[in-house]
Amino acid sequence: MATILIVEDEPKMLRLLELNLSEEGYTVRTAADAEAGLKAFREYRIDLVVTDLKLPGMDGLEFLQAVKRADARVPVIVMTAYGTVETAVEAMKAGASDYVLKPFSLEEMKLIVRKELDVGRLREENRSLREALGRRYEFKNIVAHSAGMQEVLATVERVAPTNSTVLLGGESGVGKDLIARALHQHSRRASGPFVKINCTAIPENLLESELFGYEKGAFTGAVGSKPGKFELADKGTIFLDEIGDVPGSIQVKLLRVLQDREFERLGGTKTLKVDVRVVAATNQDLRAALEQGTFREDLYYRLNVVPINIPPLRDRKEDIPYLVDHFIERFTREAGKPIKGITPAALKLLMEFHWPGNVRELENIIERAVALSTGDMLDAPDIRLDLSPAKPAGADIAASALSAGGTFPPPGMTLEQFEDEMIKEAVRRSNGNKSQAARLLGLSRNALRYRLSKMGVADENES
Repeated sequence: MATILIVEDEPKMLRLLELNLSEEGYTVRTAADAEAGLKAFREYRIDLVVTDLKLPGMDGLEFLQAVKRADARVPVIVMTAYGTVETAVEAMKAGASDYVLKPFSLEEMKLIVRKELDVGRLREENRSLREALGRRYEFKNIVAHSAGMQEVLATVERVAPTNSTVLLGGESGVGKDLIARALHQHSRRASGPFVKINCTAIPENLLESELFGYEKGAFTGAVGSKPGKFELADKGTIFLDEIGDVPGSIQVKLLRVLQDREFERLGGTKTLKVDVRVVAATNQDLRAALEQGTFREDLYYRLNVVPINIPPLRDRKEDIPYLVDHFIERFTREAGKPIKGITPAALKLLMEFHWPGNVRELENIIERAVALSTGDMLDAPDIRLDLSPAKPAGADIAASALSAGGTFPPPGMTLEQFEDEMIKEAVRRSNGNKSQAARLLGLSRNALRYRLSKMGVADENES
C-alpha cells in the first residue's frame, strides 16, 4: 500500500487523519510543521502528501513548492479553511493535485486520497506504456493508427477504470463524443447510464433545470417535478459537451456537484446525492477563458484532473486511409451499394486537404460520395471538398465582419470602438437576445457577456 505524509499543526486533526488513513491500509508518516515534513519527505519514499496551508514557520504553500521541486510527480492534497478558497486556487496553480475545505468529512478525505493515488498510478503506468514498443490500442468504432491517437487510447485504457474526472480537449469534429463513450464503456460503470448534454444547444435559462431538474411550481409551466441529467446519470457517467459555454451561475452549482456530489433541484429544498463520473469536453482554450474571467478557476482545476487532448485530423493524416475504409464499409452497407473501395487519385485528394472540420467533415464527405457514386469504386470526381481557405483560429470580430462584406473602421475610430459598435448592433438586431447576438458575432454566450460587461452594459440574464 501507499505511504502518505500528513503535515498538520493541530494535534487532534493530525491524529484523527493518521488513524483513519492507517485503517485504510496506508502507511502514514506525520509532521507538525513544514520543516519536519520536508525532512520526512526526503527520508522516506512518499507516495502522497496531505498538508494544511496554514502552518507555523514555513507556510503550506512554500512547503508545497519545496515538495514539487524535490519530486514533481508526488500528488499533494491541501487542506484550507472555507473562507480561503483563493489560497487553495493559488496552491493548485503551484502544483497541488486537489484541495479540501475545512471542516470536511473523513469519507471525503479518503475518497480524494484514493482518487489521487489512482491518478498517480495512471501517470506512472502511462510513462511505462510510452516506453513499451509495438503495443497497439483498439476500441470499437475508433480508428487510431497514428502515434497521437494511440497515446490518447493508451490514456483512455488506463483512466477508464478509475472515477477520476476527465477533461477532453480538441477542435470541433475530432471525436470527443467517441472518446467519452469509450471511457464509460471500459469503466466499472459500463452497466450504468451514459448521459450526454450539449451545454451550447440548451438556452441559458433552461440549462439549470436540464442539469439539476425542477420541482412542481418552480417556474411558470412546471406542472410537475422532473429529474435532471445528473439524477438520470446516477451510478453512470455524465458527459458535459462544450463545458466552456456554461454561464457563471451554473458553474457554481457544477463545482458543488464535483466537490460534494450533491445538489438541489430548481425550486426544491431537499439535497440530493448522486454517484456519477463526470467527463467534460471543450473546443475552447479554457485558460484564455480564465484570464477573461468567464470561467471559474476552481471549477477548471476540478475538471482538469485527467486532461486528454485529441489531435486534429490534419496532424494525424496517417489515419485518413483507415477512416475512409471504415466510413465506406459503413455507408455502403447502409445504402446497399456495391462499392468496393477508393481509387488512389481520390485518396490523394483527401490526403492533401486541410480538414478544418476534422473527422466529422471526412465522414460527411464519404457519406455524400457513397450516396452519389455510380461506380464500384469512389473516384476523384466523387469527392467534393470545400476548397475555401481555412478560417484562421482566433480571428477577431472585425475580421469576421470583413469576411462577411463589412468595412474597415471609419477614420478616427479605433478597432476597439469599432468592435464595441458591432456588438451593440448585433444586440440591437437580435432585439436584446444575447444568444442570437452571440451567434451573429461568432462568439460564445460567455464571451459576449464578458465583452458587454467590459462595455458597462448590465447583464439582465436574457437568453
